[in-house]
Amino acid sequence: MTTRYQHTTLIQGTGATPVPDAVLVVDDGLIAYAGPAAGAPPTPTATTVDLGGRTLLPGFIDCHAHLCMTPERGLLAGLAADATVETFEIARRLRATLDAGVTTLRDLGGVPAGYRTAIERGLIEGPRLQVAVKVISHTGGHADCSLPGGVDAAPHLGEIADTADEARLAARRVLRAGADLVKVCATGGMGSPHDDPDDEGLTYEELTAVVDEAARHRGKRVAAHAQGSAGIRNALRARVTSIEHGYGMTDELCDLALEHGTFLVPTLSTVFAPLDREAMAEHHFRKKSRWARISRENIAHAISRGVPIALGTDSGVVPHARNLLELSYLVELGMEPLDAITAGTLNAARLLGLDRTLGSLETGKTADFVVVDGDPLADIGVLGRSDAIVLVAQSGTVRKDLITAR
Repeated sequence: MTTRYQHTTLIQGTGATPVPDAVLVVDDGLIAYAGPAAGAPPTPTATTVDLGGRTLLPGFIDCHAHLCMTPERGLLAGLAADATVETFEIARRLRATLDAGVTTLRDLGGVPAGYRTAIERGLIEGPRLQVAVKVISHTGGHADCSLPGGVDAAPHLGEIADTADEARLAARRVLRAGADLVKVCATGGMGSPHDDPDDEGLTYEELTAVVDEAARHRGKRVAAHAQGSAGIRNALRARVTSIEHGYGMTDELCDLALEHGTFLVPTLSTVFAPLDREAMAEHHFRKKSRWARISRENIAHAISRGVPIALGTDSGVVPHARNLLELSYLVELGMEPLDAITAGTLNAARLLGLDRTLGSLETGKTADFVVVDGDPLADIGVLGRSDAIVLVAQSGTVRKDLITAR
């Protein structure tokens, strides 16, 4: 089946200048042509869709989310949750995230690989998934969710390791569970009660063991929760694939990231989230208050230095289905709108190892794309409004269509 989308401005996701009066031809789920209408091949038997001058972009990729979480729920609520109801809640979050323009998503801890399989089999609709399954942390670290009485409030989330050998074994366990990548904690965090972003998490030796073990499993990648400078340095030296958050990025650490080609996933949605003393635990409010300015300054500097940036939101810590608001925050910290779009498309695909098939609208690639009612280069904020995302397609199959409805 061939479909021709025409009368659109095309942003390919590569950083190239937008193409006015463009055509996208999709054939059997792949892109047969993407470019100026003047050069488009004839398609006499194709179904034609007039996009009415709207903007056509690649489907977006969110590299950091937690589908098992919502901002309103604490750990105790998770203990009391009905597992069956929770499954349907997560399915609804997946659907809403897809409607927001995210066609691929990387969950960095908390959901099993079965959700990925359910989407692949068409049992539910949502972004195609990569999953970390669990997060490897040390005792008392960021992913240790033990309550004062000793009960683990989130056994689905954390995997504890306290030596290099245990870290290697923990990596083997999550990979056995079907993980597409391994997530580690190189520092403490904001929301966890036992530690601080400046605290180191897994040691350099433990991180190196995980990176080595992941590499032995068909070159699997390693994402490091890393906020304070000391832990970021350990993670970069251990050659992780990405630094998640990176709030303590210094000039020295930017140099190291550039030297190794390490991606930064800054999750600015959490940085720009409003501080609410009444709604936040005291330790969380205190840490976020201290880090709010530091994080913005350091991420802005990393952007100016040209550190590779990929889109990630930490959805779950912040509300789901508002993923593309992250692009506005990147722009606010100095990134050009076209570069912010690339961070959420081709750069993100490169981080996930999917850039041969996804991340840009080029001939031969998988036809994942979105249509937005507006010009995101003039107003990047339009991408953050789900109602402005009027069409979403995965592998050529339309998942959301407000154009026909209107």
